[in-house]
Amino acid sequence: MDFTDSSFVPIFVYAIFGSSRQLAIGPVALVSLLVSNVLSKIVDSSDELYTELAILLALMVGIMECIMGLLRLGWLIRFISHSVISGFTTASAIVIALSQAKYFLGYDIDRTSKIVPLIESIIAGADEFSWPPFVMGSIILAILLVMKHLGKTRKYLRFLRAGGPLTGVVLGTVFVKIFHPSSISVVGEIPQGLPKFSVPKSFGYAKDLIPTALLITGVAILESVGIAKALAAKNGYELDSNQELFGLGVANICGSFFSAYPTTGSFSRSAVNHESGAKTGLSGIVTGIIIGCALLFLTPLFTDIPQCALAAIVVSAVMGLVDYDEAIFLWRVDKKDFLLWTLTSTMTLFLGIEIGVLVGVGASLAFVIHESANPRIAFLGRLPGTTVYRNIQQYPEAYTYHGIVIVRIDAPIYFANISYIKERLQEYEIKNDGSTRRGPEVERVYFVILEMSPVTYVDSSAVQALKDLYHEYKSRDIQIAISNPNREVLLTLAKANLVELIGKEWYFVRVHDAVQVCLQHVQSINEGAKTAEPLEEDKPSLFQRLLKQRREEFSQAELESGDQAPSTPADSDSQLEPLLSRKS
Repeated sequence: MDFTDSSFVPIFVYAIFGSSRQLAIGPVALVSLLVSNVLSKIVDSSDELYTELAILLALMVGIMECIMGLLRLGWLIRFISHSVISGFTTASAIVIALSQAKYFLGYDIDRTSKIVPLIESIIAGADEFSWPPFVMGSIILAILLVMKHLGKTRKYLRFLRAGGPLTGVVLGTVFVKIFHPSSISVVGEIPQGLPKFSVPKSFGYAKDLIPTALLITGVAILESVGIAKALAAKNGYELDSNQELFGLGVANICGSFFSAYPTTGSFSRSAVNHESGAKTGLSGIVTGIIIGCALLFLTPLFTDIPQCALAAIVVSAVMGLVDYDEAIFLWRVDKKDFLLWTLTSTMTLFLGIEIGVLVGVGASLAFVIHESANPRIAFLGRLPGTTVYRNIQQYPEAYTYHGIVIVRIDAPIYFANISYIKERLQEYEIKNDGSTRRGPEVERVYFVILEMSPVTYVDSSAVQALKDLYHEYKSRDIQIAISNPNREVLLTLAKANLVELIGKEWYFVRVHDAVQVCLQHVQSINEGAKTAEPLEEDKPSLFQRLLKQRREEFSQAELESGDQAPSTPADSDSQLEPLLSRKS
Protein backbone atom coordinates (compact mmCIF):
# COMPACT_ATOMS: atom_id res chain seq x y z
CA MET A 1 0.00 0.00 0.00
CA ASP A 2 1.26 3.46 -0.88
CA PHE A 3 -0.05 7.00 -0.83
CA THR A 4 0.61 7.20 -4.58
CA ASP A 5 -1.40 4.01 -5.22
CA SER A 6 -4.47 5.71 -3.73
CA SER A 7 -3.79 8.76 -5.90
CA PHE A 8 -3.62 6.80 -9.16
CA VAL A 9 -6.23 4.12 -10.00
CA PRO A 10 -9.22 5.67 -8.12
CA ILE A 11 -8.80 8.93 -10.07
CA PHE A 12 -9.38 7.23 -13.43
CA VAL A 13 -12.32 5.18 -12.15
CA TYR A 14 -14.04 8.18 -10.55
CA ALA A 15 -13.64 10.22 -13.75
CA ILE A 16 -15.78 7.56 -15.49
CA PHE A 17 -18.42 6.84 -12.83
CA GLY A 18 -18.55 10.05 -10.74
CA SER A 19 -20.90 12.95 -11.43
CA SER A 20 -18.82 15.92 -10.25
CA ARG A 21 -16.71 17.70 -12.85
CA GLN A 22 -14.32 19.34 -10.40
CA LEU A 23 -14.03 16.92 -7.46
CA ALA A 24 -10.49 15.59 -7.00
CA ILE A 25 -10.35 12.34 -5.09
CA GLY A 26 -7.46 10.66 -3.33
CA PRO A 27 -6.03 10.25 0.18
CA VAL A 28 -7.19 12.87 2.69
CA ALA A 29 -5.86 13.59 6.16
CA LEU A 30 -9.08 12.80 8.04
CA VAL A 31 -9.63 9.38 6.46
CA SER A 32 -5.92 8.60 6.83
CA LEU A 33 -6.17 9.34 10.54
CA LEU A 34 -9.23 7.09 10.87
CA VAL A 35 -7.45 4.23 9.07
CA SER A 36 -4.29 4.66 11.15
CA ASN A 37 -6.24 4.96 14.39
CA VAL A 38 -8.12 1.67 14.04
CA LEU A 39 -5.39 -0.41 12.40
CA SER A 40 -2.72 0.58 14.94
CA LYS A 41 -4.90 -1.07 17.62
CA ILE A 42 -4.89 -4.35 15.68
CA VAL A 43 -1.36 -4.62 14.33
CA ASP A 44 1.93 -2.70 14.18
CA SER A 45 2.25 -0.34 11.22
CA SER A 46 5.47 -2.07 10.09
CA ASP A 47 3.70 -5.43 9.76
CA GLU A 48 2.52 -6.62 6.34
CA LEU A 49 -0.91 -7.31 7.83
CA TYR A 50 -1.32 -3.55 8.41
CA THR A 51 -1.14 -2.96 4.64
CA GLU A 52 -3.52 -5.84 3.91
CA LEU A 53 -6.12 -4.54 6.36
CA ALA A 54 -5.92 -1.01 4.94
CA ILE A 55 -6.56 -2.41 1.44
CA LEU A 56 -9.42 -4.55 2.77
CA LEU A 57 -10.87 -1.44 4.39
CA ALA A 58 -10.90 0.30 1.00
CA LEU A 59 -12.87 -2.63 -0.47
CA MET A 60 -15.41 -2.58 2.39
CA VAL A 61 -15.86 1.20 2.17
CA GLY A 62 -16.33 0.95 -1.58
CA ILE A 63 -18.98 -1.77 -1.25
CA MET A 64 -20.89 0.25 1.35
CA GLU A 65 -20.81 3.38 -0.81
CA CYS A 66 -22.02 1.45 -3.87
CA ILE A 67 -24.88 -0.10 -1.90
CA MET A 68 -25.93 3.30 -0.57
CA GLY A 69 -25.77 4.76 -4.08
CA LEU A 70 -27.75 1.93 -5.70
CA LEU A 71 -30.40 1.97 -2.96
CA ARG A 72 -30.52 5.79 -3.15
CA LEU A 73 -29.76 6.19 0.53
CA GLY A 74 -27.83 9.43 0.24
CA TRP A 75 -30.66 11.25 2.07
CA LEU A 76 -29.60 9.55 5.33
CA ILE A 77 -26.63 11.91 5.56
CA ARG A 78 -28.99 14.88 5.85
CA PHE A 79 -29.72 13.91 9.46
CA ILE A 80 -26.17 14.87 10.45
CA SER A 81 -26.13 18.60 11.02
CA HIS A 82 -23.46 20.94 9.74
CA SER A 83 -22.50 21.88 13.31
CA VAL A 84 -21.65 18.22 14.04
CA ILE A 85 -19.53 17.98 10.90
CA SER A 86 -17.75 21.24 11.72
CA GLY A 87 -17.06 20.22 15.33
CA PHE A 88 -15.79 16.80 14.27
CA THR A 89 -13.58 18.27 11.55
CA THR A 90 -12.12 20.88 13.91
CA ALA A 91 -11.22 18.31 16.57
CA SER A 92 -9.81 15.91 13.99
CA ALA A 93 -7.67 18.69 12.49
CA ILE A 94 -6.15 19.39 15.91
CA VAL A 95 -5.41 15.69 16.46
CA ILE A 96 -3.87 15.36 12.97
CA ALA A 97 -1.66 18.40 13.53
CA LEU A 98 -0.45 17.08 16.90
CA SER A 99 0.23 13.66 15.38
CA GLN A 100 2.74 15.34 13.04
CA ALA A 101 4.69 16.72 16.00
CA LYS A 102 7.08 13.74 15.98
CA TYR A 103 8.55 14.90 12.65
CA PHE A 104 9.12 18.39 14.03
CA LEU A 105 10.48 17.28 17.40
CA GLY A 106 12.69 14.46 16.16
CA TYR A 107 11.31 11.64 18.37
CA ASP A 108 8.44 9.15 18.29
CA ILE A 109 5.16 9.78 20.07
CA ASP A 110 2.18 7.51 20.73
CA ARG A 111 -0.20 6.81 17.86
CA THR A 112 -3.59 7.79 19.26
CA SER A 113 -6.57 9.95 18.34
CA LYS A 114 -7.07 11.19 21.92
CA ILE A 115 -5.54 14.52 22.75
CA VAL A 116 -4.56 13.86 26.38
CA PRO A 117 -2.35 10.76 25.74
CA LEU A 118 -0.94 12.56 22.70
CA ILE A 119 0.15 15.59 24.71
CA GLU A 120 1.45 13.37 27.52
CA SER A 121 3.56 11.46 24.99
CA ILE A 122 4.95 14.69 23.54
CA ILE A 123 5.92 15.96 27.01
CA ALA A 124 7.37 12.62 28.09
CA GLY A 125 9.84 12.54 25.20
CA ALA A 126 10.95 16.17 25.51
CA ASP A 127 14.50 15.13 26.52
CA GLU A 128 14.97 13.64 23.03
CA PHE A 129 14.13 16.93 21.32
CA SER A 130 16.17 17.68 18.18
CA TRP A 131 16.66 21.21 16.86
CA PRO A 132 17.35 20.65 13.12
CA PRO A 133 13.98 19.07 12.13
CA PHE A 134 12.13 21.59 14.33
CA VAL A 135 13.85 24.58 12.69
CA MET A 136 13.43 23.22 9.15
CA GLY A 137 9.81 22.22 9.70
CA SER A 138 8.95 25.58 11.27
CA ILE A 139 10.57 27.56 8.45
CA ILE A 140 8.78 25.52 5.76
CA LEU A 141 5.50 25.85 7.66
CA ALA A 142 5.94 29.62 7.86
CA ILE A 143 6.65 29.78 4.12
CA LEU A 144 3.55 27.72 3.37
CA LEU A 145 1.33 29.92 5.55
CA VAL A 146 2.66 33.14 3.99
CA MET A 147 2.15 31.78 0.46
CA LYS A 148 -1.34 30.60 1.34
CA HIS A 149 -2.23 33.99 2.82
CA LEU A 150 -0.91 35.89 -0.19
CA GLY A 151 -2.70 33.56 -2.59
CA LYS A 152 -5.94 33.98 -0.68
CA THR A 153 -5.87 37.77 -0.28
CA ARG A 154 -4.47 38.76 -3.69
CA LYS A 155 -6.09 37.30 -6.78
CA TYR A 156 -3.08 37.88 -9.01
CA LEU A 157 -0.98 35.78 -6.60
CA ARG A 158 -3.42 32.92 -6.16
CA PHE A 159 -0.97 30.56 -7.88
CA LEU A 160 1.14 30.82 -4.71
CA ARG A 161 -1.55 29.00 -2.74
CA ALA A 162 -1.35 25.95 -5.01
CA GLY A 163 2.42 26.15 -5.34
CA GLY A 164 3.15 26.29 -1.61
CA PRO A 165 3.49 22.52 -0.98
CA LEU A 166 5.75 22.08 -4.01
CA THR A 167 7.91 24.97 -2.83
CA GLY A 168 8.25 23.47 0.64
CA VAL A 169 9.17 20.04 -0.73
CA VAL A 170 11.75 21.48 -3.16
CA LEU A 171 13.40 23.68 -0.51
CA GLY A 172 13.59 20.85 2.01
CA THR A 173 14.92 18.33 -0.53
CA VAL A 174 17.59 20.73 -1.82
CA PHE A 175 18.77 21.42 1.73
CA VAL A 176 19.03 17.70 2.54
CA LYS A 177 20.89 16.90 -0.69
CA ILE A 178 23.42 19.67 -0.05
CA PHE A 179 24.07 19.30 3.68
CA HIS A 180 23.04 15.67 4.40
CA PRO A 181 21.97 16.33 8.01
CA SER A 182 21.79 13.03 9.88
CA SER A 183 19.23 14.29 12.41
CA ILE A 184 16.59 15.00 9.75
CA SER A 185 14.68 11.90 8.68
CA VAL A 186 13.74 11.51 5.01
CA VAL A 187 11.09 9.58 3.10
CA GLY A 188 13.49 6.99 1.76
CA GLU A 189 13.07 4.74 -1.24
CA ILE A 190 9.69 4.70 -2.98
CA PRO A 191 8.86 1.68 -5.17
CA GLN A 192 9.11 2.62 -8.83
CA GLY A 193 6.44 1.65 -11.34
CA LEU A 194 2.67 1.49 -11.54
CA PRO A 195 0.68 -0.38 -8.85
CA LYS A 196 0.14 -4.06 -9.64
CA PHE A 197 -3.13 -5.94 -9.56
CA SER A 198 -3.70 -7.94 -6.36
CA VAL A 199 -6.75 -9.34 -4.60
CA PRO A 200 -7.48 -7.98 -1.07
CA LYS A 201 -6.66 -10.47 1.69
CA SER A 202 -7.24 -11.06 5.41
CA PHE A 203 -11.04 -11.27 5.19
CA GLY A 204 -11.03 -12.84 8.64
CA TYR A 205 -10.65 -9.34 10.10
CA ALA A 206 -13.62 -7.94 8.12
CA LYS A 207 -16.01 -8.19 11.08
CA ASP A 208 -13.66 -6.10 13.26
CA LEU A 209 -13.38 -3.47 10.54
CA ILE A 210 -17.13 -2.98 9.91
CA PRO A 211 -17.60 -0.11 12.45
CA THR A 212 -14.59 1.74 11.04
CA ALA A 213 -15.73 1.11 7.47
CA LEU A 214 -19.12 2.61 8.33
CA LEU A 215 -17.48 5.60 9.99
CA ILE A 216 -15.11 6.20 7.06
CA THR A 217 -18.04 5.82 4.64
CA GLY A 218 -20.03 8.44 6.53
CA VAL A 219 -17.12 10.87 6.78
CA ALA A 220 -16.17 10.30 3.14
CA ILE A 221 -19.72 10.91 1.97
CA LEU A 222 -20.12 14.03 4.06
CA GLU A 223 -16.87 15.49 2.82
CA SER A 224 -17.11 14.39 -0.82
CA VAL A 225 -20.78 15.05 -1.45
CA GLY A 226 -20.62 18.35 0.43
CA ILE A 227 -17.65 19.56 -1.63
CA ALA A 228 -19.13 18.25 -4.89
CA LYS A 229 -22.47 19.99 -4.28
CA ALA A 230 -20.76 23.28 -3.50
CA LEU A 231 -18.66 23.08 -6.68
CA ALA A 232 -21.69 22.07 -8.75
CA ALA A 233 -23.61 25.11 -7.47
CA LYS A 234 -20.69 27.42 -8.31
CA ASN A 235 -20.43 26.00 -11.83
CA GLY A 236 -24.14 25.90 -12.56
CA TYR A 237 -25.01 22.22 -12.91
CA GLU A 238 -27.01 19.66 -10.94
CA LEU A 239 -25.28 16.95 -8.90
CA ASP A 240 -26.77 13.50 -8.37
CA SER A 241 -25.81 12.53 -4.80
CA ASN A 242 -26.57 8.87 -5.36
CA GLN A 243 -24.49 8.76 -8.55
CA GLU A 244 -21.73 10.44 -6.59
CA LEU A 245 -21.89 7.72 -3.92
CA PHE A 246 -21.78 5.01 -6.57
CA GLY A 247 -18.79 6.65 -8.29
CA LEU A 248 -16.86 6.91 -5.01
CA GLY A 249 -17.72 3.30 -4.21
CA VAL A 250 -16.53 1.92 -7.55
CA ALA A 251 -13.33 4.00 -7.26
CA ASN A 252 -12.58 2.51 -3.83
CA ILE A 253 -13.40 -1.05 -4.94
CA CYS A 254 -11.16 -0.83 -7.99
CA GLY A 255 -8.46 0.92 -5.96
CA SER A 256 -8.42 -1.94 -3.43
CA PHE A 257 -7.35 -4.30 -6.22
CA PHE A 258 -4.35 -2.04 -6.85
CA SER A 259 -3.12 -1.68 -3.24
CA ALA A 260 -4.98 1.54 -2.44
CA TYR A 261 -6.45 2.42 0.95
CA PRO A 262 -9.77 4.35 1.30
CA THR A 263 -9.98 7.52 -0.77
CA THR A 264 -12.50 10.32 -0.93
CA GLY A 265 -12.90 13.85 -2.26
CA SER A 266 -10.24 16.31 -1.16
CA PHE A 267 -11.30 19.86 -0.38
CA SER A 268 -7.90 21.43 -1.09
CA ARG A 269 -7.24 19.54 -4.34
CA SER A 270 -10.81 20.13 -5.52
CA ALA A 271 -10.43 23.86 -4.81
CA VAL A 272 -7.23 23.92 -6.88
CA ASN A 273 -9.07 22.03 -9.64
CA HIS A 274 -11.88 24.59 -9.60
CA GLU A 275 -9.56 27.61 -9.52
CA SER A 276 -7.55 26.15 -12.40
CA GLY A 277 -10.65 26.20 -14.59
CA ALA A 278 -11.51 22.48 -14.69
CA LYS A 279 -14.88 21.99 -16.41
CA THR A 280 -15.09 18.22 -16.97
CA GLY A 281 -13.90 14.94 -15.47
CA LEU A 282 -11.06 15.01 -17.98
CA SER A 283 -9.06 17.05 -15.47
CA GLY A 284 -8.95 13.98 -13.20
CA ILE A 285 -7.67 11.81 -16.04
CA VAL A 286 -4.92 14.34 -16.78
CA THR A 287 -3.95 14.36 -13.09
CA GLY A 288 -3.85 10.55 -13.10
CA ILE A 289 -1.59 10.50 -16.14
CA ILE A 290 0.84 12.93 -14.49
CA ILE A 291 0.90 10.79 -11.33
CA GLY A 292 1.51 7.69 -13.48
CA CYS A 293 4.49 9.37 -15.16
CA ALA A 294 5.87 10.36 -11.75
CA LEU A 295 5.56 6.74 -10.53
CA LEU A 296 7.36 5.48 -13.60
CA PHE A 297 10.19 7.99 -13.90
CA LEU A 298 10.44 10.44 -10.97
CA THR A 299 10.44 8.35 -7.79
CA PRO A 300 14.23 8.64 -7.27
CA LEU A 301 13.72 12.39 -6.79
CA PHE A 302 11.44 11.76 -3.81
CA THR A 303 13.96 9.76 -1.78
CA ASP A 304 15.47 12.74 0.04
CA ILE A 305 12.25 14.62 0.85
CA PRO A 306 12.48 15.50 4.57
CA GLN A 307 9.58 14.17 6.62
CA CYS A 308 9.40 17.42 8.58
CA ALA A 309 8.65 19.19 5.26
CA LEU A 310 5.76 16.79 4.57
CA ALA A 311 4.58 17.26 8.17
CA ALA A 312 4.59 21.04 7.63
CA ILE A 313 2.43 20.56 4.53
CA VAL A 314 -0.05 18.44 6.51
CA VAL A 315 -0.20 20.95 9.38
CA SER A 316 -0.68 23.82 6.92
CA ALA A 317 -3.53 21.94 5.25
CA VAL A 318 -5.40 20.99 8.44
CA MET A 319 -5.07 24.44 9.99
CA GLY A 320 -7.75 25.55 7.57
CA LEU A 321 -10.06 22.88 8.96
CA VAL A 322 -10.03 24.37 12.48
CA ASP A 323 -13.33 26.20 12.14
CA TYR A 324 -13.44 28.48 15.18
CA ASP A 325 -15.29 31.10 13.11
CA GLU A 326 -18.16 28.63 12.80
CA ALA A 327 -18.28 28.24 16.59
CA ILE A 328 -18.52 32.02 17.04
CA PHE A 329 -21.23 32.19 14.38
CA LEU A 330 -23.24 29.39 15.99
CA TRP A 331 -23.00 31.01 19.44
CA ARG A 332 -24.40 34.21 17.99
CA VAL A 333 -27.13 32.59 15.88
CA ASP A 334 -28.21 29.29 17.47
CA LYS A 335 -27.12 28.12 20.93
CA LYS A 336 -28.44 24.62 20.24
CA ASP A 337 -26.13 24.16 17.27
CA PHE A 338 -23.27 25.65 19.27
CA LEU A 339 -23.90 22.99 21.92
CA LEU A 340 -23.75 20.29 19.23
CA TRP A 341 -20.48 21.75 17.87
CA THR A 342 -18.93 21.90 21.34
CA LEU A 343 -20.12 18.44 22.33
CA THR A 344 -18.84 16.80 19.15
CA SER A 345 -15.45 18.51 19.17
CA THR A 346 -14.90 17.88 22.88
CA MET A 347 -15.86 14.20 22.69
CA THR A 348 -13.68 13.72 19.61
CA LEU A 349 -10.67 15.33 21.28
CA PHE A 350 -10.89 13.56 24.62
CA LEU A 351 -12.61 10.25 23.89
CA GLY A 352 -11.45 9.52 20.35
CA ILE A 353 -12.77 9.89 16.84
CA GLU A 354 -15.22 6.98 16.89
CA ILE A 355 -16.92 8.03 20.13
CA GLY A 356 -16.88 11.67 19.08
CA VAL A 357 -18.70 10.90 15.83
CA LEU A 358 -21.22 8.61 17.54
CA VAL A 359 -21.98 11.17 20.27
CA GLY A 360 -22.28 13.99 17.74
CA VAL A 361 -24.54 12.06 15.39
CA GLY A 362 -26.59 10.73 18.33
CA ALA A 363 -27.04 14.24 19.73
CA SER A 364 -27.94 15.56 16.26
CA LEU A 365 -30.59 12.87 15.82
CA ALA A 366 -31.87 13.51 19.36
CA PHE A 367 -32.42 17.18 18.48
CA VAL A 368 -34.21 16.18 15.26
CA ILE A 369 -36.49 13.79 17.17
CA HIS A 370 -37.15 16.39 19.88
CA GLU A 371 -38.08 19.03 17.31
CA SER A 372 -40.34 16.57 15.52
CA ALA A 373 -42.02 15.34 18.71
CA ASN A 374 -42.51 18.91 20.00
CA PRO A 375 -43.59 20.89 16.94
CA ARG A 376 -44.29 24.58 16.97
CA ILE A 377 -47.97 25.36 17.46
CA ALA A 378 -49.07 28.94 16.91
CA PHE A 379 -52.05 30.70 18.49
CA LEU A 380 -53.47 32.89 15.72
CA GLY A 381 -55.11 36.27 15.77
CA ARG A 382 -56.49 38.55 13.06
CA LEU A 383 -54.38 41.43 11.78
CA PRO A 384 -56.38 44.67 11.99
CA GLY A 385 -57.97 45.74 8.70
CA THR A 386 -57.31 42.40 6.97
CA THR A 387 -58.64 38.86 6.76
CA VAL A 388 -55.15 37.51 7.51
CA TYR A 389 -54.49 35.49 10.68
CA ARG A 390 -50.98 35.29 12.14
CA ASN A 391 -49.15 34.19 15.28
CA ILE A 392 -50.03 36.63 18.05
CA GLN A 393 -46.54 36.28 19.56
CA GLN A 394 -45.02 37.54 16.32
CA TYR A 395 -47.76 40.12 15.73
CA PRO A 396 -48.91 41.51 19.11
CA GLU A 397 -51.36 43.85 17.34
CA ALA A 398 -53.40 40.84 16.13
CA TYR A 399 -56.68 40.34 17.96
CA THR A 400 -58.75 37.25 18.78
CA TYR A 401 -62.45 36.58 19.35
CA HIS A 402 -64.33 35.58 22.47
CA GLY A 403 -65.26 31.90 22.49
CA ILE A 404 -63.00 30.99 19.53
CA VAL A 405 -59.49 29.50 19.63
CA ILE A 406 -57.54 29.48 16.35
CA VAL A 407 -54.47 27.21 16.30
CA ARG A 408 -51.97 26.52 13.51
CA ILE A 409 -49.98 23.27 13.64
CA ASP A 410 -46.63 23.78 11.92
CA ALA A 411 -45.63 20.14 11.36
CA PRO A 412 -46.87 16.75 10.17
CA ILE A 413 -49.09 15.07 12.76
CA TYR A 414 -48.03 11.55 13.68
CA PHE A 415 -47.74 9.17 16.64
CA ALA A 416 -44.68 10.88 18.18
CA ASN A 417 -46.15 14.37 18.45
CA ILE A 418 -49.91 13.93 18.71
CA SER A 419 -49.85 13.80 22.54
CA TYR A 420 -47.90 17.05 22.66
CA ILE A 421 -50.34 18.67 20.22
CA LYS A 422 -53.35 17.61 22.31
CA GLU A 423 -51.70 19.02 25.46
CA ARG A 424 -51.02 22.34 23.77
CA LEU A 425 -54.61 22.54 22.47
CA GLN A 426 -55.89 22.03 26.00
CA GLU A 427 -53.52 24.75 27.23
CA TYR A 428 -54.74 27.21 24.59
CA GLU A 429 -58.33 26.46 25.56
CA ILE A 430 -57.84 27.78 29.10
CA LYS A 431 -54.87 30.07 28.58
CA ASN A 432 -55.26 33.84 28.60
CA ASP A 433 -52.85 34.93 25.87
CA GLY A 434 -53.17 38.62 26.70
CA SER A 435 -54.30 39.60 23.20
CA THR A 436 -57.13 42.01 22.47
CA ARG A 437 -60.46 40.18 22.17
CA ARG A 438 -63.43 41.19 20.08
CA GLY A 439 -66.85 39.87 19.22
CA PRO A 440 -69.78 38.82 21.44
CA GLU A 441 -68.67 38.19 24.99
CA VAL A 442 -69.11 34.63 26.23
CA GLU A 443 -67.78 32.87 29.30
CA ARG A 444 -65.85 30.04 27.71
CA VAL A 445 -64.52 28.53 24.48
CA TYR A 446 -67.12 27.11 22.10
CA PHE A 447 -65.03 26.62 18.92
CA VAL A 448 -61.49 25.39 18.17
CA ILE A 449 -60.33 26.10 14.62
CA LEU A 450 -57.36 24.04 13.42
CA GLU A 451 -55.39 25.74 10.63
CA MET A 452 -53.81 22.73 8.88
CA SER A 453 -52.17 24.21 5.78
CA PRO A 454 -48.63 23.49 7.13
CA VAL A 455 -49.58 19.87 7.96
CA THR A 456 -48.15 17.68 5.19
CA TYR A 457 -48.95 14.27 6.67
CA VAL A 458 -51.31 12.63 9.15
CA ASP A 459 -50.83 9.02 10.27
CA SER A 460 -53.33 6.54 11.75
CA SER A 461 -52.34 7.36 15.35
CA ALA A 462 -53.00 11.03 14.74
CA VAL A 463 -56.37 10.25 13.13
CA GLN A 464 -57.42 8.22 16.16
CA ALA A 465 -56.24 10.97 18.49
CA LEU A 466 -58.22 13.55 16.50
CA LYS A 467 -61.30 11.35 16.86
CA ASP A 468 -60.75 11.16 20.61
CA LEU A 469 -60.26 14.91 20.72
CA TYR A 470 -63.49 15.44 18.78
CA HIS A 471 -65.48 13.25 21.20
CA GLU A 472 -63.88 14.98 24.18
CA TYR A 473 -64.81 18.41 22.80
CA LYS A 474 -68.31 17.20 21.90
CA SER A 475 -68.91 16.09 25.47
CA ARG A 476 -68.12 19.65 26.55
CA ASP A 477 -70.13 21.31 23.76
CA ILE A 478 -67.05 22.49 21.85
CA GLN A 479 -67.01 22.25 18.05
CA ILE A 480 -63.87 21.60 15.97
CA ALA A 481 -63.47 23.36 12.61
CA ILE A 482 -60.75 22.43 10.10
CA SER A 483 -59.17 25.03 7.82
CA ASN A 484 -57.30 24.40 4.57
CA PRO A 485 -55.95 20.83 4.88
CA ASN A 486 -53.98 19.71 1.81
CA ARG A 487 -55.24 17.01 -0.52
CA GLU A 488 -53.31 14.12 1.06
CA VAL A 489 -54.33 15.05 4.60
CA LEU A 490 -57.97 15.52 3.58
CA LEU A 491 -57.95 12.14 1.84
CA THR A 492 -56.59 10.46 4.98
CA LEU A 493 -59.21 12.12 7.15
CA ALA A 494 -61.94 11.06 4.70
CA LYS A 495 -60.77 7.43 4.66
CA ALA A 496 -60.87 7.41 8.45
CA ASN A 497 -64.44 8.82 8.40
CA LEU A 498 -63.24 11.86 10.32
CA VAL A 499 -64.73 14.19 7.71
CA GLU A 500 -68.19 12.71 8.24
CA LEU A 501 -67.70 12.58 12.00
CA ILE A 502 -66.83 16.27 12.35
CA GLY A 503 -69.19 17.25 9.54
CA LYS A 504 -68.34 18.48 6.07
CA GLU A 505 -69.87 21.83 6.91
CA TRP A 506 -67.02 22.39 9.40
CA TYR A 507 -64.25 22.21 6.79
CA PHE A 508 -63.17 25.53 5.29
CA VAL A 509 -60.78 26.86 2.67
CA ARG A 510 -59.73 29.86 4.76
CA VAL A 511 -59.39 30.55 8.46
CA HIS A 512 -61.45 33.71 8.00
CA ASP A 513 -64.42 31.73 6.65
CA ALA A 514 -64.32 29.45 9.68
CA VAL A 515 -64.10 32.43 12.03
CA GLN A 516 -67.12 34.17 10.45
CA VAL A 517 -69.31 31.08 10.76
CA CYS A 518 -68.19 30.50 14.35
CA LEU A 519 -68.90 34.15 15.17
CA GLN A 520 -72.49 33.76 14.01
CA HIS A 521 -72.98 30.90 16.43
CA VAL A 522 -71.23 32.75 19.26
CA GLN A 523 -73.62 35.65 18.61
CA SER A 524 -76.58 33.25 18.77
CA ILE A 525 -75.28 31.79 22.02
CA ASN A 526 -74.78 35.27 23.47
CA GLU A 527 -78.28 36.37 22.52
CA GLY A 528 -79.80 33.08 23.70
CA ALA A 529 -78.21 33.50 27.11
CA LYS A 530 -80.14 36.76 27.56
CA THR A 531 -83.51 35.15 26.96
CA ALA A 532 -85.45 32.88 29.28
CA GLU A 533 -83.99 29.38 29.46
CA PRO A 534 -86.32 26.38 28.78
CA LEU A 535 -86.60 23.53 31.23
CA GLU A 536 -83.34 21.60 31.49
CA GLU A 537 -84.86 18.28 30.37
CA ASP A 538 -86.30 19.90 27.21
CA LYS A 539 -83.18 21.86 26.23
CA PRO A 540 -81.10 20.35 23.40
CA SER A 541 -77.32 20.35 23.80
CA LEU A 542 -75.28 23.17 22.33
CA PHE A 543 -73.70 20.76 19.88
CA GLN A 544 -77.12 19.61 18.63
CA ARG A 545 -78.34 23.18 18.26
CA LEU A 546 -75.23 24.25 16.35
CA LEU A 547 -75.32 21.24 14.08
CA LYS A 548 -78.97 21.78 13.23
CA GLN A 549 -78.49 25.48 12.68
CA ARG A 550 -75.37 25.00 10.55
CA ARG A 551 -77.08 22.46 8.29
CA GLU A 552 -80.13 24.64 7.89
CA GLU A 553 -78.04 27.61 6.82
CA PHE A 554 -76.26 25.94 3.92
CA SER A 555 -78.02 24.20 1.09
CA GLN A 556 -76.29 21.64 -1.14
CA ALA A 557 -75.96 24.02 -4.07
CA GLU A 558 -74.70 26.87 -1.95
CA LEU A 559 -71.98 24.72 -0.37
CA GLU A 560 -70.73 23.46 -3.72
CA SER A 561 -70.73 26.90 -5.35
CA GLY A 562 -69.33 28.81 -2.38
CA ASP A 563 -71.79 31.66 -3.01
CA GLN A 564 -73.48 31.58 0.39
CA ALA A 565 -73.13 34.90 2.18
CA PRO A 566 -74.82 34.73 5.59
CA SER A 567 -75.26 37.75 7.73
CA THR A 568 -72.11 38.29 9.75
CA PRO A 569 -70.62 40.90 12.04
CA ALA A 570 -69.46 44.16 10.53
CA ASP A 571 -65.90 42.96 9.93
CA SER A 572 -66.91 39.82 8.04
CA ASP A 573 -65.83 38.94 4.55
CA SER A 574 -68.38 39.24 1.76
CA GLN A 575 -68.12 35.61 0.67
CA LEU A 576 -67.52 32.28 2.39
CA GLU A 577 -65.63 29.47 0.68
CA PRO A 578 -66.65 26.06 2.09
CA LEU A 579 -64.11 23.31 1.46
CA LEU A 580 -66.58 20.42 1.11
CA SER A 581 -70.22 19.94 0.22
CA ARG A 582 -72.44 18.15 2.72
CA LYS A 583 -73.02 15.23 0.33
CA SER A 584 -70.55 13.41 -1.86
